[in-house]
Amino acid sequence: MKNIINPVFYLMAAIVLVLALPAKAQKNKPAEPEIIKTNTLGQGNEIILTVKPGEAHNHPLMAAWVEDEKGNYIQTLYVSESIGKGYFKYADKSEGKWKPGKLIRPAALPVWAHSRGVVSDEGHYMPTMENPVPDAYTSATPKAGFVLDARSDVALPEKIKVLFEINQSWDWNEFWTNSKFPDDDEYKSSSQPSLIYAVEINLSDLKDEYQLKPIGHGHYNGSDGTIDPDLKTITTALEIVKEVTVVVKEKK
Repeated sequence: MKNIINPVFYLMAAIVLVLALPAKAQKNKPAEPEIIKTNTLGQGNEIILTVKPGEAHNHPLMAAWVEDEKGNYIQTLYVSESIGKGYFKYADKSEGKWKPGKLIRPAALPVWAHSRGVVSDEGHYMPTMENPVPDAYTSATPKAGFVLDARSDVALPEKIKVLFEINQSWDWNEFWTNSKFPDDDEYKSSSQPSLIYAVEINLSDLKDEYQLKPIGHGHYNGSDGTIDPDLKTITTALEIVKEVTVVVKEKK
């Protein structure tokens, strides 16, 4: 006798297959970039910065700002909230488990901090809980890719630079090892130093979009705000982001 398979079996199998396909497609679909809006009351130009994460992206700290053509700081567009407030979710492990609290990380974003030029009561250039960056320019660090929709305080000069600095803790490599500066606690919290991406823009001849390129790295422990153009020792830090682009709109 031949085996007879109930047609309902085929119908149920087909339904399961159809339902599984969208679920798989949804699982593999790239996450939509987070939208961050800063300085919404600014009266100047709208600046849209898009950051696409790379393979090494893992909760980095970031800042974006604008300078004039001579490198003079104009204003911050965005900085990770923990840096901007001097308050970290994981700051104190003295009792065996992480607790939130006050924490200063000079090596995290030293070029941005020194460019900003605000000196704390302790003599460093990082924001503190007592003197934080205003809320208008800070936001929680996005988990992956994001689009920053920011505004300048006032109309920008004709020629500007848009800069982006990024730093990710504990991303050691063969040059920047955890024993390179054994007595330097600030270095140990940074590993490979911060990377700086930049682009020059002429507002009288605007393009549809600009791509920021890596131009160097910050000081390994944040002692100063210089940019070292030598990137030969930088490896995975260059893979934290895949691409950084910016659009600057004319002031209406």
